[in-house]
Amino acid sequence: MLQLDFYGTLVAASLVLLLGRGLVTHVGFLRTYNIPEPVAGGLVVALVLLGLRVLDIEIRFDTSLQTPLMLAFFATIGLSADFASLKKGGRVVGIFVLAVTGLLVVQNAMGIGLATALGLDPLMGLLTGSITLAGGHGTGAAWGATFSEKFGLASASELAMASATFGLVLGGLIGGPVARLLIKRVQTPGCEQEKPRLPKGFEQPNKERSITPFSFIETLALIAVSLLAGTLLNGLLHDTAFELPTFVCVLFVGVVLRNGLSALGLYQVFEREVSVLGNVSLSLFLAIALMSLKLWDLAALALPFFIILAAQTLVMALFAIFVTFRMMGSNYDAAVLAAGHCGFGLGATPTAIANMQAVTQRYGPSQIAFLVVPMVGAFFIDIINVIVIKLYLALPFFAVA
Repeated sequence: MLQLDFYGTLVAASLVLLLGRGLVTHVGFLRTYNIPEPVAGGLVVALVLLGLRVLDIEIRFDTSLQTPLMLAFFATIGLSADFASLKKGGRVVGIFVLAVTGLLVVQNAMGIGLATALGLDPLMGLLTGSITLAGGHGTGAAWGATFSEKFGLASASELAMASATFGLVLGGLIGGPVARLLIKRVQTPGCEQEKPRLPKGFEQPNKERSITPFSFIETLALIAVSLLAGTLLNGLLHDTAFELPTFVCVLFVGVVLRNGLSALGLYQVFEREVSVLGNVSLSLFLAIALMSLKLWDLAALALPFFIILAAQTLVMALFAIFVTFRMMGSNYDAAVLAAGHCGFGLGATPTAIANMQAVTQRYGPSQIAFLVVPMVGAFFIDIINVIVIKLYLALPFFAVA
C-alpha cells in the first residue's frame, strides 16, 4: 500500500484537475454533455485506482484538506450572498424548495416500495433514498448508525457509505446531459453577451477576474474568520435542539460578515476575489473527493440495491426534466437549476455547483441559479430532509422492535 502525505495528495488533486481540463477539452462526448472537469478527471483516477487494487496495489490519500476546502467553499457562498440579492430571489427560492421537497418524498417512496417488492427490509429502501442521496455521506453515516443501534439493521453504515458514493458519482454525471436536453427547448443568453460585465459569484469560473494581492488577502481573512467562527458556533449548538452541520454554520457566518460589514459601512466584500477562492476550493475539494472514492465499496451492493439506486437515478433525471424544469419556469435558468438539482439530489451541493458551472461556461450565465441552489442546498435541504425522514419513520411498519 502506498500512502500519499498532505503534499503528495495536493499534487495529485492538482493533476486530477489538469487531467479533467484536458479530457473535457479534447473528448467531444464530455464537452457535449457538460461533464464537470473535476468529475471527469476524478473518475478516471478512481477507475485507475480500482484497476490497481485488483493487482493488489492500493494508493491512499491524505484527505485532511478535504473538509477545510469544503468549508472554505461554503464560506465563499455566504460571503457572496447579499440581502438585496436574496430578496430578489425570494419567490424563486420558495418554488425551488417545493421542488426539492417533492423529490425527497418521491425518493423515499421509491426506495421503500422497491425494497419491499424485492423482499428487503423497508429500512434499506429508506437508506437508499433521501438519507444517502440528497443527504450525502455525512447524513448517511449518522442515520446508518441510528438504524443499526435502534432498528438492528445489519451493515447499515456500510450500505449508507456505498449508496452515498454511488449518488455522488451519478450526480456529477447526469446533470450535464439533463441540462443539454432541456437547453434545446429554450433560448440561451450566450457566453459573449455583455462582454464588459464580469461574471458574478460562481458563474463561468474560467473567465478572468482582475484582483490585487491586498484585496485577495482581505478576502482570505474573511474566509478564515468564517471558518473559525462557524466552527465555534457549531460547537456551541452541539447536542442542542438547534444543532446544524458545520458547513451551514460557516455559511451563516459568511452571510452575517458580508451584510453586517456592508450595513455598517465598514467594508465591501470583493466578489471577484471571493469567486476565485471559492472556485479553487470547490475544484480541489471535488478532485480529492472523487479521486479518493473507493469504487470497490460499490461491490458491497448486491443486485437488489443496484436496482434501487439505478431506479433512483432515473427518477432524479425524470424529476428534473418534468418537474423542476417546469416549476422553475421552463427557461434557460430553469435548465441550469435542473442540472444543479441533479447534483445535490443525488450527491452534494458542491457537485450541484460544478454541474451548473459546466453548463454556464458553455451556454452563458445564470445568476438566479447560482443564487438559489447554494442557498437551498446549504440551508434548507438538510432541515427538510430530516423532517421528511422522521415522517417516514413514523409509519407503522418502521416501529422499533
